[in-house]
Amino acid sequence: MTHGLIHHIELYVSDLNKTIHFWDWFLKELGYTYFQKWEGGQSWKLEDTYLVFVQAEERFLDIPYHRCRVGLNHLAFHAGSREFVDEMTKKLQQKGITILYQHLHPFAGGDNHYAVYFEDPDRVKVELVAP
Repeated sequence: MTHGLIHHIELYVSDLNKTIHFWDWFLKELGYTYFQKWEGGQSWKLEDTYLVFVQAEERFLDIPYHRCRVGLNHLAFHAGSREFVDEMTKKLQQKGITILYQHLHPFAGGDNHYAVYFEDPDRVKVELVAP
């Protein structure tokens, strides 16, 4: 039953090409597949949920995103295991993506919260957390 589950999340981005390059490999690693693509956006789907990234209009790019303002703080994804978090952490580092809270990694969320935190090109925080 899908009642109450998230159908999709749509995010406006400052540079669609950078966003697609950043998110494509990560979402594929999590099992997402391409869902839709059009001139101003692209989406990936996993089961009944999909993520959409849309190019923001030039007139709205004057104020950059910041997760501490009203609105989205971060996106968190389930990892199947701590080993998967470790594997993805290595891939993030190989791609030159900064791991947030490195001095606390992988327990930045607390003693029993095993996760890796990083940012996308617009500085949206992303979390991959093990059960």
